[in-house]
Amino acid sequence: MENWSVEQVCNWLKQRNLGELVPKFREEEVSGAALLALNDRMVQQLVKKIGHQAVLMDLIKKYQQQKSGRESLIYCCETPSQKFPEVISGKNPKSLFARYKTLQWTSSYTLPDFPYDVKCILAEKKCPDHSMRIRIIEFLQADMTKYLEGSLYPNSQQYNIVVNALLQAYPFLDEDGNGFLLWKRALKDRFKYVRRPIEDDEQVLRNKCKFGHRRGQTRKSSSAENKLDDVQMQAEEEPPYLKGSTMDLHIRWLNQEYMKTQRNWEEVDNRMNETIEIRRKMISDKAPLKDILRLFPFLRCPYQLFSEFQLLTHMDIYKKTVEILEIYSENILSLDMVRSNPINIMLQENLKQHTDEDVLKYMKMTAACLVLPEVFGDDSSLFAAVNKEVKAMTPVLKVKNPFDMNSCEFALYIEREELAQLDDCTMALAALVAAFHVFNIPCPRRIHRTLNFLESLVFEVRNP
Repeated sequence: MENWSVEQVCNWLKQRNLGELVPKFREEEVSGAALLALNDRMVQQLVKKIGHQAVLMDLIKKYQQQKSGRESLIYCCETPSQKFPEVISGKNPKSLFARYKTLQWTSSYTLPDFPYDVKCILAEKKCPDHSMRIRIIEFLQADMTKYLEGSLYPNSQQYNIVVNALLQAYPFLDEDGNGFLLWKRALKDRFKYVRRPIEDDEQVLRNKCKFGHRRGQTRKSSSAENKLDDVQMQAEEEPPYLKGSTMDLHIRWLNQEYMKTQRNWEEVDNRMNETIEIRRKMISDKAPLKDILRLFPFLRCPYQLFSEFQLLTHMDIYKKTVEILEIYSENILSLDMVRSNPINIMLQENLKQHTDEDVLKYMKMTAACLVLPEVFGDDSSLFAAVNKEVKAMTPVLKVKNPFDMNSCEFALYIEREELAQLDDCTMALAALVAAFHVFNIPCPRRIHRTLNFLESLVFEVRNP
């Protein structure tokens, strides 16, 4: 099935009385490999009728189970030289044995026999409450420890196998597609909790010593242990700011959605609104910018940066910036103090090459934006780096080829790292002003008058 073409998949659907799905599968170009990679959410988007969804998922699941059984049988029937080529080539038998143990997990792991009360909840297909979740995690942790022959350090693949087994057996536990990361994190936290009081286990001590914890030393902080666990388990996801809370769920959803090419912007808005309190607390507590962006990556998107500014000030920063540049561009460029500015000279040279009024207007707005610090006698390097490298730590624009319509680039930098790519000078200027407010960054004195002028117009202050 993996090598089937789209047409072969369509014929397979017709044979199973699912001919109604053929046009949609052709439109979405679902090949055999794509069919086997479908998850519940994809099937729901692809197939409208619940009955068809159930039949399709059941067929895919049965095929995967049959394939897994065949692979397990082939693996067990292989000769020793086929199973263990490393032995013949003289490689480390310890690493070979570890790999073999991992392979065993993929075909032999089954969920434990849960207690009666847990079985009842799961049989009713109800999402368990907090206490019931803890019970499930405790049994999974104890069962994993048996499979690991007493080890308290599962690797990332083993966590994946157990959580996948849980969600395949009880799909309703995969809450809105976020269940995998939540259950995996909870399982990791359970192992961490079990390891914490242990002082005499050799493997625990070896790992503590490896990361700087000496025998007999009392644990002064949790940061060393967190580093140990994160490195040892090679966790793929970032640690949440608040574990086990609704806020944690929102943060994880935002991080997952940010990785997608097609995003649900309406839901992004809702979740960003829900998490603004914790985000503002982090910013007011001077949390590192990289930590804020790791938890809330959508702040890298200009649209969300402007939305955050509007939540704080009730002002549409982008609309205001467009108005400012349209009104003041001609006046700014006519001032004597900017006539000999390199930006203005570059503008005049490029104006001769175009006749379209919209292009000329755009180029003048770009030039007015970039020479603005010159008007107020401010340091332009703290405002925009034109065809140069960014040196300022505070928010600053990086601009390349500002008057070349085919190759111009605008980007916002903070702490010398790119925060966002921007479409044009108006979006760039709006993002610069918004960044100072959203991230609560003090304005440098050498650029204060320029930003004060812009903010007075944005906030409609009569006497700036």
